[in-house]
Amino acid sequence: MTRVSVVACMFFVAFCVMIHSGSATAEEKVSVKGVVAVVNLAKRTVLVTTLDNQDLLVTVEDDVTLAKLKDGRISPGDQVSIKYVVRDAKNVATYFRKAAGC
Repeated sequence: MTRVSVVACMFFVAFCVMIHSGSATAEEKVSVKGVVAVVNLAKRTVLVTTLDNQDLLVTVEDDVTLAKLKDGRISPGDQVSIKYVVRDAKNVATYFRKAAGC
């Protein structure tokens, strides 16, 4: 290979690495199912015990889910399905529903 070809290949590889590393920083949705343990409306958080007995603290930002938490349609003891993303070191809910529907 000529020197120009080697340098061109190195730039191409570096370019590919940069493109793929950018997609790794995108928010990835995580899905879990569990049981609501604690609702903290003041902090807008819900502590959920997942099916594998792990405690997961989720921040709720959407008004529809907050309304369900406030009026008791979702309360401690309810089974829920959640999708969340990690944003600013918090698990932020993007989907939060009773497992049986609500």
